[in-house]
Amino acid sequence: MMRETSLPRAAAPFLAFGRLLRRYGFAIAPEQVSGFMQAVTLLGPRSMADIREAALATLAPPPDRRDEFEAHFQSHFYGNTSAMVEGDADEETRIKDDGGADDERINAEQRQEGGELSSGAEQLSTRDFRRDDDGLTTFRRKLASALPARRSFRTVRTHSRGKLDLRRSLREIVSADGDVPSPLQRRRQTVPRKLLLLIDVSGSMKLHTADYLKLAHAAVQGADRAEIFTFGTRLTRITSALRIRDRDQALARAAAQVDDWDGGTRMGPTLLAFLSVPRFSAFARGAGIVILSDALERGDHGELETAMRRLSARAFRLSLATPLAGDPRFRPATAALRAILPVLDDLVDGSSLAGLTDFILSLARPAPAAATIWKRVS
Repeated sequence: MMRETSLPRAAAPFLAFGRLLRRYGFAIAPEQVSGFMQAVTLLGPRSMADIREAALATLAPPPDRRDEFEAHFQSHFYGNTSAMVEGDADEETRIKDDGGADDERINAEQRQEGGELSSGAEQLSTRDFRRDDDGLTTFRRKLASALPARRSFRTVRTHSRGKLDLRRSLREIVSADGDVPSPLQRRRQTVPRKLLLLIDVSGSMKLHTADYLKLAHAAVQGADRAEIFTFGTRLTRITSALRIRDRDQALARAAAQVDDWDGGTRMGPTLLAFLSVPRFSAFARGAGIVILSDALERGDHGELETAMRRLSARAFRLSLATPLAGDPRFRPATAALRAILPVLDDLVDGSSLAGLTDFILSLARPAPAAATIWKRVS
């Protein structure tokens, strides 16, 4: 195999692109990367279009990840980190990422003690939050241990119920002049899965978004790996703001970052925009995803159905919590809900903080699929 030091300098970007794809979970063999560079050589290349065609032909991204592949290509070769959902210019979904730029300042502040209403029109506004007693302290304390767990590839030492640690055992034998000590063992760690909350801040959710943001702050404070996004007509990542320990400060900063409070909703396009950014899409892989929304999608629900299917393929568990389910007469009768119900693991009541906290704390427990439950109800 050719060593990196022997490669021409011009070949480095193509080799780095293959490594980038592998880092984000694409199955790329060394032979494919070599074939990619050979294809580029054969094509000239005369334009970036030739490089793109060579990449598609040799690296062969799966059809369901073609959009993600395109985003990686644009980011790597053009330096374009923005994401756009196909459509008219006035329907472009804007993405706002806190990017962790203020992490040092936030860490310093953490150490201080202290349907009918759904619309596709964009309306920008701000939001204020006031402190009240909502009983989220218990939820924050229990969350880390209640989340679903997975087996990590990292291992830790153990005295029993593990696999033989041959390297350390041999080292002990050598240091003991050939005496055979008790066998040393290791086992794989068990770590909590990621928690991803996607919060609808459109006008139809106005009565609930304040509670949802308080819940999100508790989740970030209680879980090691929680990510929070808001969506309406835009997509905004607010995780860094919610890492501030003081809730008033955290919610004030989050409120300042989100521009589309109480406006219209483009649920399908914003979720597709989320999936089109590789770094965001990686948050969803293997995570417990909870979408807090009424799912009142205007017009064609095709984009919403596509986005939910892709999220479901990446997630450990995909749940929709809608305040509409607080009404005993509620049924998933809209075209959008009927379309996405088969890919949902849960469709639950999102009308109260108490119900939501109980549900999130139960994510590790198995339950019948949403379609099964609602079929019985209907």
